Amino acid sequence: MKQAAGSMITFNRPDGQQIQGYLAKPQKLEGAPAIVVIQEWWGVNDQIRGVADRLAQAGYLALVPDLFRGKTTVEEEEAHHLLDGLNFGDAATQDVRGAVQYLKQHATNVGVTGFCMGGALTLLALCNIPEVSAGVVWYGFPPLEYIDASKIKAPLIGHWATQDEFFVSETVDALERKLKDANVDVEFHRYLAHHAFANETAVGPGRIARTQFDPVWSQLAWDRTLTFFGRTLWK
Repeated sequence: MKQAAGSMITFNRPDGQQIQGYLAKPQKLEGAPAIVVIQEWWGVNDQIRGVADRLAQAGYLALVPDLFRGKTTVEEEEAHHLLDGLNFGDAATQDVRGAVQYLKQHATNVGVTGFCMGGALTLLALCNIPEVSAGVVWYGFPPLEYIDASKIKAPLIGHWATQDEFFVSETVDALERKLKDANVDVEFHRYLAHHAFANETAVGPGRIARTQFDPVWSQLAWDRTLTFFGRTLWK
């Protein structure tokens, strides 16, 4: 039976400002861990809400903070504009941390996961939010100098595409070395795929030509993600 769709809620950032987010609830709420889902640069659209719904079906309380404050787009140029207007430090330390703190009121353990832009913010969140219990990064990172790996205390895994033209393999390798040199509990998985291989809307005209959904690799990455969260959050 398909899980009922979630709903928009309002929660507080650490600085007291309010922000909205999409909350998807599992069938059994009591004892369920929680996960913050961080959007791609398209905004909080049906696809990223679907990720939260998928996690809710797997037993998690999932919250997508609305980093773009209600704005969404399907155009690459507009997405660039929204991305450029986002203060990543504020998003990680206020929007995402507010989401984590909201979920901590309902769950003992809270994970964070994000895709592309959200993957970069997941790494920043792991550096800046001590309440996070685990992280899963999907094909995205900030400039590596922004990552203070010594502050990452939670385990994480990353999913990377070897044919990704936006986040190239050489930098993924450098990121992995940086994390391991700081003794972070990290495991990277690499897939013979293109950027956004887990986004089922990354196909056909009207989307970026260098992105491509791959159902086989996406399923494997999701299996690994749920196994990892099962090991790190259900305690």
